[in-house]
Amino acid sequence: MATNIPPHNLREIIDATVLMIEKPDTTLKEVMKLVPGPDFPTGGYIAGREGIEAAYKSGRGSFTMRAKAAIEDVGKDRENIVITEIPYQVNKATLIKRIAELAQNKKIDGIADVRDESDRDGMRVVVELKRGEESQLVLNNLFKHTQMQESFGMIMLAITAGNRKRWGCWNSSACSLTTPRRGAAPHALRVAQGSRTRTHLTVTRWRSIILMT
Repeated sequence: MATNIPPHNLREIIDATVLMIEKPDTTLKEVMKLVPGPDFPTGGYIAGREGIEAAYKSGRGSFTMRAKAAIEDVGKDRENIVITEIPYQVNKATLIKRIAELAQNKKIDGIADVRDESDRDGMRVVVELKRGEESQLVLNNLFKHTQMQESFGMIMLAITAGNRKRWGCWNSSACSLTTPRRGAAPHALRVAQGSRTRTHLTVTRWRSIILMT
């Protein structure tokens, strides 16, 4: 079992940490007001909060990620599905290739073409539908058969007193706030002692050079 923690908003994490410092008996509900969930760089939606709450509470949980897609009317009884955000760790090129394969193999009916119109302003993948097709039905099939919908399993592990342990988010934060008192201080002392030793050797070396000259 390995740690698998999704990215979060740094500002939210700092705010939650400050709250826990000022109020050690902070509850999970209070933490989630500041940290409602992961913050993915690729955007998309998170469906449901039960998995996130379970992970924050026990250190393990899963949730569903969905691409952000809209249906655009292009006239003449035709519509396009436009994808502007995709789930975390999904490759855009691989997703486009998969949609094209499903259309070519007739596993999803109604797709006329798929093309990448992304530019510097953001992502834009256009799934062009055939005339008269039910766009919502096609979109549901895309969620079902492609990586436009993915699950993410959160596992929050930490080494505590030499042992591997699964922590909820506020438990792990509390532990990290107290650990430096036990671990960081001896390490800092060793670094300081090493610096003093190196300084002493440097001064001694320069004295020897001066005496020799």
